Amino acid sequence: MKFKNDLILRVARGEKAERTPVWLMRQAGRILPEYRAIREKLSGFKELATTPSLAAEVTLQPVDILNVDAAIIFSDILVVPEAMGLTYEMPEAKGPWFPKKINNLSDVNSLRVLEAELELEYVYEAIKITKKELAGRVPLIGFAGAPWTIFAYMVEGHGSKTFSNAKKMLYSDPTLSHLLLEKITTVTIAYLKKQIASGADLVQIFDSWAGILSPEQYNEFSLPYISKICDAITEVPTTIFAKGAFFARKQLGLLNCETIGLDWNMDIEESRALIGNKKTLQGNLDPCVLYTSFSEIKKHTQNMLNKFGNHQHIANLGHGVYPDTEKDKVRCFVDAVKEHQFALVV
Repeated sequence: MKFKNDLILRVARGEKAERTPVWLMRQAGRILPEYRAIREKLSGFKELATTPSLAAEVTLQPVDILNVDAAIIFSDILVVPEAMGLTYEMPEAKGPWFPKKINNLSDVNSLRVLEAELELEYVYEAIKITKKELAGRVPLIGFAGAPWTIFAYMVEGHGSKTFSNAKKMLYSDPTLSHLLLEKITTVTIAYLKKQIASGADLVQIFDSWAGILSPEQYNEFSLPYISKICDAITEVPTTIFAKGAFFARKQLGLLNCETIGLDWNMDIEESRALIGNKKTLQGNLDPCVLYTSFSEIKKHTQNMLNKFGNHQHIANLGHGVYPDTEKDKVRCFVDAVKEHQFALVV
């Protein structure tokens, strides 16, 4: 497909571009009144995420309203365990909750793996609708959770500051842990390939809970499975965002992917030195900067861009935009990136 704006694809591939592309994690959400208007008519998050026409509509909103350089399909990383047979609920303002969680080998053996990705047809349909409506304006990002992050929810049963039950399984039963991680990885690869076949132009892997593992545990229980995904996805550029994994930046740079996302605690110059010049970097403005004045947002954005310099860079926040952020403040960030034009050096 020929795009009117293919900046993010060119920069991900290490090609020259006239300016830095910009998008935001969680750009389709409560920051937009238009999104809230749709949510108010529905029973909850899952109804929106599983209704392809509505998921496509909210995916398109940031492109129309914020003028970002990419859309990201509206969905959730927890659709993968649900496809495997572990249903989740999303109580309003409480976060995800699994009525049944993984406790033992019997639970792991009962999970659906073969053709589990076929349970997620609503995601693929949303991608197809979105691609048609985008009509080549900007690329569409597909995504999935990293196996460790999905494992953490499946074993813990809900969100947690420590995920101590999930980590306990890593220590107490590494064989079972690897079996579950392998199954999640198999389904995730099939799921991402179906997203790509449906129209996703690049994909991102979210390792949201990378930072709660020790470097040793991360090297054993997360990186090898992310690496398998990267090796399997050859059709489109891949981005890895491992929040809190400052200790693993050098290893992340060795993965067979195009882009490494940085959170706001990762020093830009140090990250470039550790990761090397062959990867595109993404990020990494602190989302809380968007609570400040327009002039401060512009100043901090310019400082970030200057630190990345004229290397391969996709502008983003260092995590998802917070839901109580003002829409105009988000647009200020996007505009500030676009005004800061320079030729990227490969």
